[in-house]
Amino acid sequence: MMDLTDFIEHTEGLNVQGILVTVNGQEVARYLPEKDEARNIYSGTKSFTSAAVGLAVAEGMFALDDYVGDCFGDDMPPEPSDYLMEMKLVHLLTMSMGFEEPVLMGAMRPSMEEKDWVKFVLKQKVVRKPGTSFMYNNAGPYLLGVLVQRRSGMNLMEYLTPRLLEPLGIKAGKSEQCPMGYTFGAGGMFLNLDDFGKLGQLYLQEGRWEGKQILPAQWIRDSSREFIRAFGDEEIGEGYGYLFWTMKDGMYRADGKYEQYCIIYPDKHAVITVKAMDVEQEKDKAVLRAVLRYIVPRL
Repeated sequence: MMDLTDFIEHTEGLNVQGILVTVNGQEVARYLPEKDEARNIYSGTKSFTSAAVGLAVAEGMFALDDYVGDCFGDDMPPEPSDYLMEMKLVHLLTMSMGFEEPVLMGAMRPSMEEKDWVKFVLKQKVVRKPGTSFMYNNAGPYLLGVLVQRRSGMNLMEYLTPRLLEPLGIKAGKSEQCPMGYTFGAGGMFLNLDDFGKLGQLYLQEGRWEGKQILPAQWIRDSSREFIRAFGDEEIGEGYGYLFWTMKDGMYRADGKYEQYCIIYPDKHAVITVKAMDVEQEKDKAVLRAVLRYIVPRL
């Protein structure tokens, strides 16, 4: 088993709730200072929404080159801007919509008076050409989740259950909903450490699980490539794919508030899953940096 002593020492006080390291699907390290319960993975939810989009594309529900205006025609403002009319689904998936400011973020949602979040999102100012700049935003994954739900006739968790959750043995807890009753595809999914890690293992195996192709391999490859330069630095990575953050050495990750991570490292056949409640140093990504400094070199 891998020695996690250095990692534990350097994350003291950061409220790490658990870490799991697997190589070739086998556990090589586990640290659980407290009971492993289903907790909010926050924006780690986005990567599950990305998987749902990949499944929906494979089923022919829509294509990433479809225009947002065509998919949400009844929700569009009376006089949509040229940039809004240029926006495609791929821009929702890659945080490159061109909005003036982030929308539907955590501090905003509880105080919102608007009940129809779809129309609210689509009336926001689009000030940059879609596809040209990155802005972290909950609007894109929310709209994608809504589209999957509308086209499939079921909520996001119901859609994912037979296609992904049940085959992987994932027991998802409660999930956030918007006032219109749609599952909020940008956050609010509750998982324990092992079940969060199963998503990473599926992606590591290019969509295959127990001999069955759950997700198209090409979707996995496209999801994990840098579509647009985001923010960060050389150590933690600076790119963004299909609702996954891209990192150095071919690594990529699902990433949630307060340092929830599922890191996939294909070259080492490894998945590193972290649950934490790092309120103090979250902006510095202190837990993630400790993983990269004290765990990754030992793989």
